[in-house]
Amino acid sequence: MDKISGEELGKLTGLPVEVHCHGFAGVDFSEFAQLDLELLEQMCIAESVVSIPTLYLHRDRLDDFERFMHRFATLRRAGRLPHVGGIALEGPLLASHGGTPAATVWAPTRHEWERLARLGNLGLVYMVMSPDAFTLASDFYGEVLARHPGFDWIVPTLVQHGVRPALGHFTRADPQRSAELVTEMVELAWSTSWEGSGARVITDHLFNDMPLNIRHAFRTSRARQTREATIAAYDLPGWTLADMAEIAGPVPAAIMNEAAAGRLAACINFDGEHVDGAIAARAVRLMGIENSMIMTDRCDSARLGGQELFPNADNGLWYQELGVVAAGSQPLARQMRNAVDRDIVGSELWTLAAGTAHRALGIEEDERLTATATAAWGELVASGR
Repeated sequence: MDKISGEELGKLTGLPVEVHCHGFAGVDFSEFAQLDLELLEQMCIAESVVSIPTLYLHRDRLDDFERFMHRFATLRRAGRLPHVGGIALEGPLLASHGGTPAATVWAPTRHEWERLARLGNLGLVYMVMSPDAFTLASDFYGEVLARHPGFDWIVPTLVQHGVRPALGHFTRADPQRSAELVTEMVELAWSTSWEGSGARVITDHLFNDMPLNIRHAFRTSRARQTREATIAAYDLPGWTLADMAEIAGPVPAAIMNEAAAGRLAACINFDGEHVDGAIAARAVRLMGIENSMIMTDRCDSARLGGQELFPNADNGLWYQELGVVAAGSQPLARQMRNAVDRDIVGSELWTLAAGTAHRALGIEEDERLTATATAAWGELVASGR
């Protein structure tokens, strides 16, 4: 296992970024009206991370969310939140809400999109949305009226304000069409004037909430009994981007190929529970680690976005009442060690946990972050353990 040299270690900048996290230390970020941002700053300092709190938004809370974003921007401009790199939304435009609270899935009108887009100027860095949200199989079909614009208007409107579409929550009805819509959305973003910095498009977690040809996770003791044989049969070393549509399916193939081309930054879990660790590691090798970043989907409480969550004895995931996975529980430090176990070490580990996210999400360098990076994470990065 390669180690990073002392000279390379001294060049580490920034801190690892806890992308797409839902709550720290028992705090549900979706209760944003009560969220103590300066307490969150202290939590991030304690864990030596930059966080991207990811919230769910009820339609009747848009006014409150705008006030919250103004509060966030004021504190950021005053230099009081260097460890909170931006705010993100999961939804509301999700074709398949999965573990997302149903009440936070809705189709904004043109005026509501304009209000959300303007929040990019205050630090809203991305919104998770479904490229196939307007197809027949979507939860929205039959509910979208003339006042609801399509992606040909939504994507440019967001991108022009620095809000990145984060692609995810796909239906499973027509994988080929969903994959085509991924490409169309990426093309829309790249054909629009970009006022932000970093990546124009990112993704929600790769392999989750999308149609697949493979078993991507082994979450129960029974499933884990067949894991080794299944992974061996997949022949992960033989995977290529050219064959990914046939191997894993058109949607992950479209995402992985766009990432490898540098046209989006792909998020993936390294908790070993959302996605098997061997599959996650092979995927980031194919996409390029410089185009990939760990996301945790972490929640530290049994409540998220107004819904009660339940643990499972077989794993560390949180579940909805009906048994749908709603969130993870592993912090970034644990997921980085999981990546190390998959031979992602040294500068590659730092890129996966820090570098890609700083670049893709336009997180500005801060001397306070750079100064603590080596001290906080040096041993893990230098030794590979």
